[in-house]
Amino acid sequence: MGNQTMLKEFFLSGLSDLPALQFPLFLFFLLIYLLTLIWNLLIIVLIVTESHLRVPMYFFIGNLAGLDLCFSSVTVPRMLFDLLTKRRNITITACMTQVFFFLFFAAAEALLLTVMSYDRYTAICRPLHYVQIMSWTVCVQLTSIVWCLSFSNALVHTFCAFKVQFCGSNIIESFFCDLPQLFWIACSDVYINILLIFIVGAILGVGSLTMTFLSYISIFNTVLKIQVPGNRSKVFSTCTSHLTVVFMYYGFIFLNYFQPGASHDFPGDKMAPVFYTVIIPLLNPLIYSLRNRDFKRVFQDVFGKINHIQEIRS
Repeated sequence: MGNQTMLKEFFLSGLSDLPALQFPLFLFFLLIYLLTLIWNLLIIVLIVTESHLRVPMYFFIGNLAGLDLCFSSVTVPRMLFDLLTKRRNITITACMTQVFFFLFFAAAEALLLTVMSYDRYTAICRPLHYVQIMSWTVCVQLTSIVWCLSFSNALVHTFCAFKVQFCGSNIIESFFCDLPQLFWIACSDVYINILLIFIVGAILGVGSLTMTFLSYISIFNTVLKIQVPGNRSKVFSTCTSHLTVVFMYYGFIFLNYFQPGASHDFPGDKMAPVFYTVIIPLLNPLIYSLRNRDFKRVFQDVFGKINHIQEIRS
C-alpha cells in the first residue's frame, strides 16, 4: 500500500465508447434535459400562480418538481459536457461533491414520495380531519424533516467515502460519480461503506417504501367502500399516478444499489442510473399533470388565454 500512488482524479467511462454515438447521444439527452427543465418549471409556476392549486397535495408536487430539477442537474450537465468535449476526467473533490448532492436529492425524493403517500392517506381515509392534520405548518415541518434527513444521509456517506483510498484503476464505470462504481476501484477496505449503504438503505429506503405501502393498503380499503363509481375512479386515478412514480423510482434505485455480487461490467449498471437520473425527472411531471384534472383545467385556461391574446393582436 505504501508504494502505491494515490489517485488525484478519475476518468468517467461514460455511456458509450463509440465515437459515432457521442453527438447523437448529446442531442438526445440535451432534448430530454431541456424538456425536464421546462416541464418541471411549468409545474412550479402553475402551482405558485394558480390560487386553487395552493393546497398540500400540490405543495408537495411542487416540491417534487423542484427536486427533479436539482436531481437531474447534478448529473446531466456533466454528462452532456463529456459527450460534447470527450473530456471525461474529474477530480476527486469534484467527484465527491457530485456524490454528496446526488445522494442528497436522491434521498429527498424518496422521503418526499413517502410524505406524499401520507398526504393521500389523510385526504382519503380521514377527510373530515384533513385540514387540521395537514395544515401549512405541518406541511412545512414535513418537508423540513425530509431536507434534514437527506442532508444527514448525504453527509455521512460522503464523509465515509472521503476516507476511502483510490490507488489502482481510475476508471469509473458510469457517466457520473456514484458510490457503487467508486467502491469497485477502491484499494482500501470498503466493508464499512457498503454496510452503511445497506443499513441506511434499510432505514430510509425500505422504511419509506414500507410506510408508503401501508398508507396505500389503508387507502385501497377505504376506496373499495366508496359506493359511487365516479368518485372511486377519481381517487384511483390520483393514487395510481403516485404509485407509478414510486415503483419506477425505487425499482431503479434498488437495481443500482442492492445487487451484491453483480458485475460492474453488466450493462444494467449504467442503464439503471440513466432511468432514475435522466428519464424519471422528465416522467414525473408528465405523470402528475397529464393524469390530473386540476392541471388539465389549468393548462386549458392558460392556453385559452394565450389564444385569446393572439386573436386580439391579429
